[in-house]
Amino acid sequence: MPAESFNLRRIAVAVFGPTLLFGLGEGAILPIVALSARELGASVPTAALMVTLIGIGSLLSNIPASMLTLARGERWALVAASLWCALAMALCAWTQQLWLFAVGCLLIGAAQAVFSLARQSYLTDAAPPHYRARAMSTLGGVMRIGLFIGPFAGAAAIHRFGLAGAYGVGIAVLLVSALLSARLPDLEAHDPSAPAPPTAPDSTWLATLRDHARVFAALGVGVLLVSAVRSSRQAVIPLWADHLGLQASVTSLIYGLAAGLEMLVFYPAGHLMDRKGRLWVALPSMLIMGVALLLTPLSTGPASLLLAAAVIGFGNGISSGLIMTLGADHAPRTGRARFLGLWRLMADIGAAGGPALLSLLAAVLSLASGIAATGLIGIAAAWQLARWIPRFGDRGSGRP
Repeated sequence: MPAESFNLRRIAVAVFGPTLLFGLGEGAILPIVALSARELGASVPTAALMVTLIGIGSLLSNIPASMLTLARGERWALVAASLWCALAMALCAWTQQLWLFAVGCLLIGAAQAVFSLARQSYLTDAAPPHYRARAMSTLGGVMRIGLFIGPFAGAAAIHRFGLAGAYGVGIAVLLVSALLSARLPDLEAHDPSAPAPPTAPDSTWLATLRDHARVFAALGVGVLLVSAVRSSRQAVIPLWADHLGLQASVTSLIYGLAAGLEMLVFYPAGHLMDRKGRLWVALPSMLIMGVALLLTPLSTGPASLLLAAAVIGFGNGISSGLIMTLGADHAPRTGRARFLGLWRLMADIGAAGGPALLSLLAAVLSLASGIAATGLIGIAAAWQLARWIPRFGDRGSGRP
């Protein structure tokens, strides 16, 4: 498909359908993972650990995910991840053993890593460079839409069938995701002037890390910081709402309104990245989130907290697809899956480290100090991206 004739709508169902369904399936079960663990006899800390195991499974599986993608290709990696996740959810739903439930949570995280890497690798090839940010932003936005809808679908199933109903929703949509993934069209390179991939065997992990060391040490650190801020913000609003003594229903409403705002701005942000360059979104998104997080401890009630959450949500929404876009811009044609596996590993390290730092500072100092530190990480991410994106260039957008 020539770059000039590329139309995102033409491949929307095949490319974005599985992502929407995968996000819906995850969204259906995430709110009840801890509750399921409690039903199996887990203590409150152990139940919280079960949720954490999903992230740990993803973190540990980025490199194996890239190996699977290299061996079988993006399309069949997506199919395998969807089926794998469905089986893991079935294990969580019907086991009576807490340790098997923990295994299921790890497998869900592992499937998430495989799916995320394969979809990014596929779309990197599917979208021409001048359309890449819009494609990646849409991909991230569609996933968020699925995660937003999922809890409501799960709640409806739980009302009728109990907790197992949410897992049933997840399994059903993941099976459809596997079917859609199997129908993904084969792709050809978009840039006819690009050199053909070498016929020599693919580079090793060490060679990939060595050849792209400067990118990982510069932009990669920025991506790590971005992920730390993004993941921490999910805990900041509920924790500060609890600190203010707000009811759970009010907290959920504030969180939901902020999430809804995020879904409205992802495509315009992608369009801006393609037209003006990645820095036009990367810098303001992190500055907005950083400043809003710094000011969040000053909120004293639901109205001021809603304002802070809305600003944080706007900053996070415009950064949708940013990490994937930067990774796609710098990924080599040969060994792309390996590069993206290492790229996602850095992002997942940040995603795990951000909430951990927030928890540590909240325990040692205060919750306000932990939230303020998260805001400072956002400022640091903005500085890192502003320093290195112009240095390496917006390769996908053609900006200098």
